[in-house]
Amino acid sequence: MPLRPAALTSSMLYFQMVIMAGTVMLAYYFEYTDTFTVNVQGFFCHDSAYRKPYPGPEDSSAVPPVLLYSLAAGVPVLVIIVGETAVFCLQLATRDFENQEKTILTGDCCYINPLVRRTVRFLGIYTFGLFATDIFVNAGQVVTGNLAPHFLALCKPNYTALGCQQYTQFISGEEACTGNPDLIMRARKTFPSKEAALSVYAAMYLTMYITNTIKAKGTRLAKPVLCLGLMCLAFLTGLNRVAEYRNHWSDVIAGFLVGISIAVFLVVCVVNNFKGRQPENEHIHTDNRAQMPMISIPRVESPLEKVSRIQPIENGQEENSQGRSFKDCLARLFSWIMGISHCEHLQLRQ
Repeated sequence: MPLRPAALTSSMLYFQMVIMAGTVMLAYYFEYTDTFTVNVQGFFCHDSAYRKPYPGPEDSSAVPPVLLYSLAAGVPVLVIIVGETAVFCLQLATRDFENQEKTILTGDCCYINPLVRRTVRFLGIYTFGLFATDIFVNAGQVVTGNLAPHFLALCKPNYTALGCQQYTQFISGEEACTGNPDLIMRARKTFPSKEAALSVYAAMYLTMYITNTIKAKGTRLAKPVLCLGLMCLAFLTGLNRVAEYRNHWSDVIAGFLVGISIAVFLVVCVVNNFKGRQPENEHIHTDNRAQMPMISIPRVESPLEKVSRIQPIENGQEENSQGRSFKDCLARLFSWIMGISHCEHLQLRQ
């Protein structure tokens, strides 16, 4: 027995909630647990790529994690809510509310307001992409175990005990470091850069949302300025990571690629460039019109054709009447010639 639209919608909603919950749990395990072991990568003695000074904890950065995560989570929510409210008010003022798109929730009488539906949809996809970006970044960091530019300052290896007499000697193993294990483990997770990926993901998602959704007049210059400003902030976040010796250039570029790829994929393939769904009434009307058989309708004759068809008949009747009168005249003339008196003939002529 096929499912009803309401039951199908509810089952899809539960399925999406399960996927979202699984994504959040996976990001939690990557971020706050030791479930996934980080790859221990070795290094060369006195390698200049890892001898930068330690810049301090992440909270002392010019772009601390609290500020970055607050902006990545708060600014898109604010922009999308304001944008969807403005678009909904403009649509409500220009056309009938009943003609707008609706989604069946349960039964035939319960609908979701298009403002709520679009807002929840776009914010839900953005939140899913945010956690997906975090998962991709953490997976890359765990698999590669790439060392930070300040790794040797935290590792504090004993070069004498390790026998580092040449710069080309390769050192591997966790026992080579004598520093704080937590800081050392954090210094092994730099590729790709999480801060660069999250910042560029948020900026790219908002840029595409503003470009595809806001169509008001007078925004020809405001939209590019706002979008370029968001992308510039994300780019400066990556530059700051390199300037403070917290990431390499390769880490930042890889983070940019991860964030941009996820944002473009979600916008193009999942939310279809932020376009709304076609109303169900239009779908039904289109399907019925497409499946409707061809019907031959009898041709109705126009009044002009009737006049044009009747006029020759009347002309023919006039010709026939003229012919009959001419024959009558000939018959009378013949009878007059044969049997009429001269006086009657003269009277007729008079």
